[in-house]
Amino acid sequence: MKFAHLGDCHLGGWRQPELKELNLRSFQYAVNFCIKEKTDFILVAGDLFDSPYPPIDTLKETFEMFKKIKEAHIPVFLIAGSHDYSVSGKTFLDVLEKAGFCKNVSVFEEKDGKIILQPTIHNNVAIYGYPGKKSGMEVEEIERMKIQDSPGLFKILMLHTTLRDAIGNLPIKSVDERNLPKVDYTALAHLHIEYNKEGRVYCGPTFPNNISELEDLNCGSFYIFDNGRIRKEEIKLRSVLTAHLELSDALNATEEIISLFDKKEVKDKIIILRLSGNLEKGKPSDIDFQKIESRLKNLGAFIFLKSTSKLQFSKQEFETNLLDSESLEEDIIKKFEEKNPAKFNFLIPGLIRSLQMQKQEEETQSTFEDRMLSETKKLLQL
Repeated sequence: MKFAHLGDCHLGGWRQPELKELNLRSFQYAVNFCIKEKTDFILVAGDLFDSPYPPIDTLKETFEMFKKIKEAHIPVFLIAGSHDYSVSGKTFLDVLEKAGFCKNVSVFEEKDGKIILQPTIHNNVAIYGYPGKKSGMEVEEIERMKIQDSPGLFKILMLHTTLRDAIGNLPIKSVDERNLPKVDYTALAHLHIEYNKEGRVYCGPTFPNNISELEDLNCGSFYIFDNGRIRKEEIKLRSVLTAHLELSDALNATEEIISLFDKKEVKDKIIILRLSGNLEKGKPSDIDFQKIESRLKNLGAFIFLKSTSKLQFSKQEFETNLLDSESLEEDIIKKFEEKNPAKFNFLIPGLIRSLQMQKQEEETQSTFEDRMLSETKKLLQL
């Protein structure tokens, strides 16, 4: 038996056209690989799309790929992820299923306080699934989940959630993997990490979803289960080149950055520039990023991305009598409360602090977002 395990495709994500197209091409690569390898079936463990209502162009391309899979006589089994999920319960996954391109295996019933998953049978395989939801709402539900037994069949459980074993000591809502039903393979998505432990596998995204993931992962991935052997397949259509530069002078930064890249091989690469430092001369707007991008394009770079979040102004540059940021924040809150009296105003300082949380070193973006949501919900006592 050979099957493919994909997830976190986030088709329709990225606002840059080049990266949106590369994201789609990465999914196409995975599909073509599965057809060439003649896999028995394909699993998509959630977040096929980046939103419940993807752009029409994304839908057209996706339907073309699923049509190609169907013509190769390869069944596709999937579940919804937190991005596919909508409160109404209606998503474009339903349209794909209605067209006969896939089967949603999230089939279950509630009985005596338990959620009983029903199997989808394919040849000698029983596939169970439970959808991911916004803000980790599925975690508590998974804790009371059981499966209807299928004696003699190879059992696969598909989940889009956070496992405690995969996040270490991070304080976010997660599922204790020891409480999961006993199966032969657990196809996971949601955390964009490399994790393959005792038949529990996070497949990783088919293409990184943000700048940090481009740096951390460099490329997309999926997994192949081949007669008991589990192997990772990378999807590397473009290389990533990251440059870190600490600046103190914004006035001469443009030429300094251009000179830096002139010494590097940038052709066909995704270029990421991260700037940091305390500017003693000039301000960020003095850096001509358009000129830098034009130079990189002339050198054949695929796309230019930048981050200036760690670039600070020097206090000597400004003559100001403004309050320090903490006092200014308190003053703004006080004035807001005076103009908008409400019983929930006491939550404002805590919510502001939760929104100021910093992404920890080596913490993935999805884990950081889950941690922020978890802390916010704790504050709101949800």
